[in-house]
Amino acid sequence: MIAIVDYGVGNLFSLSHSLAAVGAEAVVTGEADVIRRADRVILPGVGAFGDAAARLREAKLDGVMRETAAAGRPVMGICLGMQLLLDKSYEFGEHEGLGLIPGEVRPISDVIPAGLKIPHIGWNALNLVRPHPVFKDVRLGECVYFVHSFYGSNCADSVIATTEYGAPLTAAVARGHVCGCQFHPEKSGDTGLRILKAFCEWRGGA
Repeated sequence: MIAIVDYGVGNLFSLSHSLAAVGAEAVVTGEADVIRRADRVILPGVGAFGDAAARLREAKLDGVMRETAAAGRPVMGICLGMQLLLDKSYEFGEHEGLGLIPGEVRPISDVIPAGLKIPHIGWNALNLVRPHPVFKDVRLGECVYFVHSFYGSNCADSVIATTEYGAPLTAAVARGHVCGCQFHPEKSGDTGLRILKAFCEWRGGA
Protein backbone atom coordinates (compact mmCIF):
# COMPACT_ATOMS: atom_id res chain seq x y z
CA MET A 1 0.00 0.00 0.00
CA ILE A 2 1.17 3.52 -0.84
CA ALA A 3 0.50 6.36 1.59
CA ILE A 4 -0.03 9.78 -0.01
CA VAL A 5 0.76 12.24 2.77
CA ASP A 6 -2.05 14.73 3.35
CA TYR A 7 -0.82 17.81 5.19
CA GLY A 8 -3.01 20.35 3.45
CA VAL A 9 -0.78 21.45 0.55
CA GLY A 10 -0.99 18.72 -2.11
CA ASN A 11 -2.84 17.99 -5.32
CA LEU A 12 -4.12 14.71 -3.93
CA PHE A 13 -6.98 13.76 -6.25
CA SER A 14 -5.01 13.64 -9.50
CA LEU A 15 -2.15 11.77 -7.81
CA SER A 16 -4.40 9.12 -6.29
CA HIS A 17 -6.22 8.80 -9.63
CA SER A 18 -2.94 8.30 -11.48
CA LEU A 19 -1.78 5.65 -9.02
CA ALA A 20 -5.08 3.81 -9.45
CA ALA A 21 -4.52 3.96 -13.22
CA VAL A 22 -1.28 1.98 -12.86
CA GLY A 23 -2.93 -0.57 -10.57
CA ALA A 24 -1.50 0.66 -7.27
CA GLU A 25 -3.35 0.58 -3.96
CA ALA A 26 -3.03 4.04 -2.44
CA VAL A 27 -4.56 5.89 0.49
CA VAL A 28 -4.57 9.62 1.16
CA THR A 29 -3.82 10.10 4.83
CA GLY A 30 -2.49 12.47 7.45
CA GLU A 31 -2.36 9.75 10.12
CA ALA A 32 1.10 8.84 11.31
CA ASP A 33 0.24 5.20 12.04
CA VAL A 34 -1.13 4.66 8.53
CA ILE A 35 2.01 6.19 6.99
CA ARG A 36 4.19 3.96 9.19
CA ARG A 37 2.36 0.85 7.94
CA ALA A 38 2.66 1.78 4.27
CA ASP A 39 5.04 -0.02 1.92
CA ARG A 40 5.84 3.24 0.13
CA VAL A 41 5.20 6.92 0.84
CA ILE A 42 4.62 9.86 -1.50
CA LEU A 43 5.01 13.43 -0.25
CA PRO A 44 3.20 15.81 -2.63
CA GLY A 45 3.12 19.56 -2.30
CA VAL A 46 2.26 22.88 -3.91
CA GLY A 47 2.74 26.40 -2.58
CA ALA A 48 5.40 27.97 -0.37
CA PHE A 49 8.14 25.94 1.28
CA GLY A 50 7.96 27.64 4.69
CA ASP A 51 4.22 27.11 5.03
CA ALA A 52 4.44 23.48 3.94
CA ALA A 53 7.34 22.73 6.31
CA ALA A 54 5.41 24.32 9.17
CA ARG A 55 2.32 22.24 8.38
CA LEU A 56 4.40 19.05 8.37
CA ARG A 57 5.87 19.92 11.75
CA GLU A 58 2.50 20.89 13.23
CA ALA A 59 1.05 17.56 12.14
CA LYS A 60 4.16 15.81 13.57
CA LEU A 61 4.70 14.23 10.17
CA ASP A 62 8.24 15.53 9.65
CA GLY A 63 9.53 12.93 12.09
CA VAL A 64 7.39 10.25 10.47
CA MET A 65 8.93 11.03 7.08
CA ARG A 66 12.42 10.71 8.54
CA GLU A 67 11.44 7.43 10.25
CA THR A 68 10.10 6.09 6.96
CA ALA A 69 13.32 6.88 5.12
CA ALA A 70 15.46 5.46 7.94
CA ALA A 71 13.43 2.25 7.83
CA GLY A 72 14.38 1.80 4.18
CA ARG A 73 10.91 2.14 2.69
CA PRO A 74 10.77 3.94 -0.67
CA VAL A 75 9.81 7.62 -0.48
CA MET A 76 8.99 9.96 -3.37
CA GLY A 77 8.59 13.73 -3.11
CA ILE A 78 6.73 15.56 -5.86
CA CYS A 79 7.22 19.26 -6.75
CA LEU A 80 7.31 21.11 -3.42
CA GLY A 81 7.44 17.65 -1.82
CA MET A 82 10.77 17.07 -3.59
CA GLN A 83 12.09 20.39 -2.31
CA LEU A 84 11.09 19.48 1.25
CA LEU A 85 13.38 16.44 1.05
CA LEU A 86 16.40 18.75 0.89
CA ASP A 87 18.24 20.43 3.77
CA LYS A 88 16.85 23.95 3.54
CA SER A 89 15.09 26.52 1.37
CA TYR A 90 15.71 30.20 0.74
CA GLU A 91 12.16 30.91 -0.39
CA PHE A 92 11.01 34.07 1.48
CA GLY A 93 13.59 33.59 4.22
CA GLU A 94 15.47 30.51 5.34
CA HIS A 95 13.55 27.36 6.24
CA GLU A 96 14.66 23.91 7.38
CA GLY A 97 13.79 20.92 5.21
CA LEU A 98 13.70 17.22 6.05
CA GLY A 99 17.39 16.73 5.29
CA LEU A 100 16.84 13.38 3.55
CA ILE A 101 18.83 14.46 0.49
CA PRO A 102 21.70 16.99 0.74
CA GLY A 103 20.89 20.24 -1.05
CA GLU A 104 19.19 23.61 -0.94
CA VAL A 105 16.20 25.23 -2.61
CA ARG A 106 16.93 28.49 -4.40
CA PRO A 107 15.08 30.76 -6.88
CA ILE A 108 15.42 29.87 -10.55
CA SER A 109 15.81 33.61 -11.18
CA ASP A 110 19.38 33.20 -9.88
CA VAL A 111 20.36 31.04 -12.85
CA ILE A 112 18.00 31.55 -15.81
CA PRO A 113 18.35 34.43 -18.29
CA ALA A 114 16.44 37.64 -17.62
CA GLY A 115 13.20 37.78 -19.56
CA LEU A 116 12.17 34.14 -19.16
CA LYS A 117 8.83 33.82 -17.43
CA ILE A 118 8.67 32.87 -13.77
CA PRO A 119 7.24 30.55 -12.66
CA HIS A 120 8.50 28.02 -15.15
CA ILE A 121 5.26 26.41 -16.35
CA GLY A 122 4.89 23.80 -19.05
CA TRP A 123 6.27 20.71 -20.72
CA ASN A 124 10.04 20.24 -20.79
CA ALA A 125 12.31 17.40 -21.83
CA LEU A 126 14.13 15.24 -19.29
CA ASN A 127 17.88 14.85 -19.50
CA LEU A 128 18.62 11.58 -17.69
CA VAL A 129 21.90 12.28 -15.91
CA ARG A 130 22.37 8.76 -14.54
CA PRO A 131 20.32 5.56 -14.53
CA HIS A 132 17.74 5.10 -11.82
CA PRO A 133 14.93 2.53 -11.41
CA VAL A 134 12.15 5.16 -11.36
CA PHE A 135 13.19 6.16 -14.90
CA LYS A 136 13.70 2.62 -16.20
CA ASP A 137 10.86 2.99 -18.73
CA VAL A 138 11.59 6.60 -19.70
CA ARG A 139 13.62 7.61 -22.75
CA LEU A 140 15.99 10.55 -22.94
CA GLY A 141 14.10 13.64 -24.11
CA GLU A 142 10.61 12.62 -23.02
CA CYS A 143 8.65 15.59 -21.72
CA VAL A 144 7.05 16.10 -18.32
CA TYR A 145 5.05 18.94 -16.77
CA PHE A 146 6.66 21.56 -14.51
CA VAL A 147 5.26 24.39 -12.37
CA HIS A 148 7.92 26.01 -10.17
CA SER A 149 9.83 29.17 -9.31
CA PHE A 150 12.49 27.47 -7.16
CA TYR A 151 14.79 24.54 -7.81
CA GLY A 152 17.12 22.09 -6.09
CA SER A 153 20.63 23.53 -5.83
CA ASN A 154 23.95 22.22 -4.48
CA CYS A 155 22.68 18.66 -4.82
CA ALA A 156 24.72 17.49 -7.82
CA ASP A 157 25.67 14.14 -6.25
CA SER A 158 21.98 13.24 -5.98
CA VAL A 159 20.68 14.58 -9.31
CA ILE A 160 19.34 11.86 -11.62
CA ALA A 161 17.66 14.14 -14.18
CA THR A 162 17.76 17.76 -15.28
CA THR A 163 15.70 19.91 -17.61
CA GLU A 164 16.62 22.96 -19.64
CA TYR A 165 14.91 26.31 -19.08
CA GLY A 166 17.50 28.83 -20.12
CA ALA A 167 19.88 26.90 -17.86
CA PRO A 168 20.04 23.32 -16.56
CA LEU A 169 17.63 22.90 -13.63
CA THR A 170 17.26 19.94 -11.29
CA ALA A 171 14.36 17.76 -12.44
CA ALA A 172 14.81 14.74 -10.16
CA VAL A 173 16.99 13.61 -7.27
CA ALA A 174 17.59 10.33 -5.49
CA ARG A 175 19.58 8.98 -2.58
CA GLY A 176 19.16 5.51 -1.13
CA HIS A 177 15.45 4.78 -0.72
CA VAL A 178 14.43 8.42 -1.26
CA CYS A 179 13.71 10.12 -4.59
CA GLY A 180 12.02 13.30 -5.73
CA CYS A 181 10.63 14.84 -8.91
CA GLN A 182 10.45 18.60 -9.39
CA PHE A 183 7.86 17.96 -12.12
CA HIS A 184 4.39 16.50 -11.66
CA PRO A 185 4.27 12.88 -12.86
CA GLU A 186 0.52 12.82 -12.20
CA LYS A 187 0.11 15.60 -14.79
CA SER A 188 2.65 14.25 -17.27
CA GLY A 189 0.52 11.86 -19.30
CA ASP A 190 1.82 8.41 -20.21
CA THR A 191 5.41 9.31 -19.29
CA GLY A 192 4.33 10.29 -15.79
CA LEU A 193 2.31 7.11 -15.36
CA ARG A 194 5.35 5.03 -16.29
CA ILE A 195 7.39 6.87 -13.67
CA LEU A 196 4.74 6.29 -11.00
CA LYS A 197 4.47 2.61 -11.95
CA ALA A 198 8.25 2.24 -11.70
CA PHE A 199 8.16 3.85 -8.24
CA CYS A 200 5.49 1.34 -7.20
CA GLU A 201 7.89 -1.46 -8.21
CA TRP A 202 11.04 0.12 -6.77
CA ARG A 203 12.53 -1.47 -3.67
CA GLY A 204 14.98 1.35 -3.03
CA GLY A 205 18.55 1.95 -4.07
CA ALA A 206 19.97 2.67 -7.51
